Amino acid sequence: MMKHYKHQIQTILLGLLLLVMALLCWFHPEQLYSDSERRVLAGAPELSWEEIRSGDYMRDFEAYTLDQFPGRDGFRRLKAVSALELFRQLDNNGLYSAMGYTSKLEYPMHQNMMDHAAGRFQRIWDLYLKDSGGPVWLSIIPDKNCWLAEESGRLSLDYDQFIQTFRSLAGEEMTYIDITPCLSLEDYYRTDTHWRQESISDVAQTLAAAMGRELNGEYETVTLEEPFYGVYYGQSALPLLPDRLSYLTNETLENCTLTSYDTGKPVDKEIYDLSQAGSRDPYELFLSGSDALQVLENPNADTDRELIIFRDSFASSLVPLLAEGWSSIVLVDIRYVDPAMLGAFIDFHGQDVLFLYSTLLLNNSLGLR
Repeated sequence: MMKHYKHQIQTILLGLLLLVMALLCWFHPEQLYSDSERRVLAGAPELSWEEIRSGDYMRDFEAYTLDQFPGRDGFRRLKAVSALELFRQLDNNGLYSAMGYTSKLEYPMHQNMMDHAAGRFQRIWDLYLKDSGGPVWLSIIPDKNCWLAEESGRLSLDYDQFIQTFRSLAGEEMTYIDITPCLSLEDYYRTDTHWRQESISDVAQTLAAAMGRELNGEYETVTLEEPFYGVYYGQSALPLLPDRLSYLTNETLENCTLTSYDTGKPVDKEIYDLSQAGSRDPYELFLSGSDALQVLENPNADTDRELIIFRDSFASSLVPLLAEGWSSIVLVDIRYVDPAMLGAFIDFHGQDVLFLYSTLLLNNSLGLR
């Protein structure tokens, strides 16, 4: 008899637990965006016969329930800590922590992605550069896995091979500038993809020298009070210590102007947009983020030379350090603008041209137009 009552109590408790969980899920307000993961969350799918018949409804409903589950971030953290600390896995969904840094595995080398990126660069050459008469350079930014992955026992690209392979794909039209010797693991944020601006003035000087310009390199370092939680902080769901965000300034930069043509019309922007310090992505402080087309002008330059940079997000923190060397720097991000439209905004007439891209983008280049 006691065993019978025991089974009844267990059944009732299980039913109550399921009921409570169902009510929590039902009344839990739908979240549109995950600040920790920096992505849009799945919304409730539309119920229709066509969606049910095709199987899309149940697939979308599963994604919806996984994204909208109450206490989701807490469960993500529990899973991540368990996987890495308890079960000693080398990574959790491709993310790992080692030597005080957190990163995402970048392996293997994707030849098709490199071919795609090289093809996009060739298109720009054919459209604008082959007859412009100006010098063209290429420089590749290794991501921090270059110093972190293999050293900590994770799968890693052969970065020397990667760079050599892409240089051959890019062709002889581009003169390569090697910045890898200027870099080390400490030049990158612990919780983010990007490099620290206060650590890369030597990178700027190396690039400028290779392009025939000399930089003074004297700056004041300003460190923000707000803690900087990089993209890997939320994606990893681990209890990581925040970074600190610093930027470099001097009299030259204070007199420079930044104009964005992201909408097709000129809009004044801040070289350092301090309002971004508390935003979803504080790295967008640099150059007010990655717009499709920006122009940084230096009215006090000792030269009339102009520079065009085809870039990804790593350039946002580097370009202010190059401002001293040119009268204007045009930044083009072909993730957001079709190169065929550039002729309407840029008069290609022999300017210095630099293709500056990270291995992360070159190895995952489908976003390039």
